[in-house]
Amino acid sequence: MSVPVRMDDGQVRVFTGWRVHHDITRGPAKGGIRFHPDLDLDEVMALAFAMTVKTAVLDLPFGGAKGGVRCDPTRMSLGELERLTRRFTWEILPLLGPDQDVPAPDVNTDGRVMAWLMDTISMARGERLSGSVTGKPLAVGGTAEHAGSTAAGIVTCVRATFGALGLPLAGARAVIQGFGKVGAPLAFLLHSAGMRVVAVADVAGAVHNPGGLDVAELARHVAATGSVAGFPEGEALRSGELWEVPAELAVPAALARAVDAEVARRLAARVVVEAANGPTLAEADPILHERGVVVVPDVVANGGGVTSSWFEWAQNRQGIAWEPGVAADRLDATMRRGFAEVWARAEHLGVSLRRAAHVVALERVAEAIRVRGLFP
Repeated sequence: MSVPVRMDDGQVRVFTGWRVHHDITRGPAKGGIRFHPDLDLDEVMALAFAMTVKTAVLDLPFGGAKGGVRCDPTRMSLGELERLTRRFTWEILPLLGPDQDVPAPDVNTDGRVMAWLMDTISMARGERLSGSVTGKPLAVGGTAEHAGSTAAGIVTCVRATFGALGLPLAGARAVIQGFGKVGAPLAFLLHSAGMRVVAVADVAGAVHNPGGLDVAELARHVAATGSVAGFPEGEALRSGELWEVPAELAVPAALARAVDAEVARRLAARVVVEAANGPTLAEADPILHERGVVVVPDVVANGGGVTSSWFEWAQNRQGIAWEPGVAADRLDATMRRGFAEVWARAEHLGVSLRRAAHVVALERVAEAIRVRGLFP
């Protein structure tokens, strides 16, 4: 759809936005809203399909969707961003609702954007619909457990993978691409689990310390400078060199298409856990498989975010907050169960975890289609 927005200078700019429903057989459409200058329809469609797989493989009562607007939010004022969000919400309003389509934050969107979405839906419908979006601020029905849930789910998968392979977690080395909403809390959690985060990269550069980076000091450096580049307690790397750093674990936690065939050939890590959506190109998968690199796919690994969204949506629908710790326990259990099912299917079929995840997910979608039957 076209998204006309009156800018601060009085001119009207027309942005392009999309909302894609891939499948809603198993429940309301679920998927994030992203604002990015390179967004296109093909990307939104691919991400919507991935959400169908992700919700099914974790057995959540949702379907798959994705949406966003092609724009550069870093060049927009707060007022322009709010007007963009509200007009985009208005354009896709017939799709939205707690039992129809429940958006969440994604790239360059956050709880503030979700609050604008929820308010626009509620004003248009004439009722407070807190369950119409997830990832909201606490003041309007969000949950404290949502922040960091993606990183927490990734750590659960890391523990499960290392356990299945018989690898010790304590002292193991990790490299992380990305130090944003997922990468930063993930670095803290991996460090707390006993791992050494030896290299981190972001869009501006990369830093390496074979003895382990001081994650707290790195976070302070990033808060002050905006990047990991120039961190004094590590050696500078070119971003592409990150994958060649000796480590047991590599985590792509930035944008899609980070691991191509060249990276797959140079990768030094034994295990890859995909924190980003679609970080590994199709051409890279067979190379990694042939090299014996275990890849935990995004549709399993980063499912902590949508699982936490399910918990928030459920509490909004129930009208009552869960006791502290309940969501964290259920998140860990959901991620462990999803990983175990995919790992068992991969061993049974003799295929990669990615193929096994798609088998598990598509069987569940197909079964839902079968038992629902054909109307009329």
